[in-house]
Amino acid sequence: MNVEYEEFSSISDIFSYMAAVMPPMKNTMPINYYKGYVFAFIPLTHNGGDVYLMIYTKSDLDGRILEFDINANSYKKVSAIERADKTYFVVISPKRNTIADEAIKKLG
Repeated sequence: MNVEYEEFSSISDIFSYMAAVMPPMKNTMPINYYKGYVFAFIPLTHNGGDVYLMIYTKSDLDGRILEFDINANSYKKVSAIERADKTYFVVISPKRNTIADEAIKKLG
């Protein structure tokens, strides 16, 4: 697996990026929180290749569902996905993630 990296200054910047590349009519996406990193992997090859872009920032993330307002560039923890005009991120915090472990190791 080949990983390219794009580092962001804040979680809001990652959410803005993800909202911009999100498929139309979809307002819910997963985001990973693992070992002090908030990140997502985006495939760069769509024909079965193994090249991914890891967008990330080193930060803490609290909450299971986060509502993101792209206009205000802010997010907040919510208990449910309720509004079609907002983007939601479901925080995934795995106990172990071998792909992320390899990618994080290469950051160092």
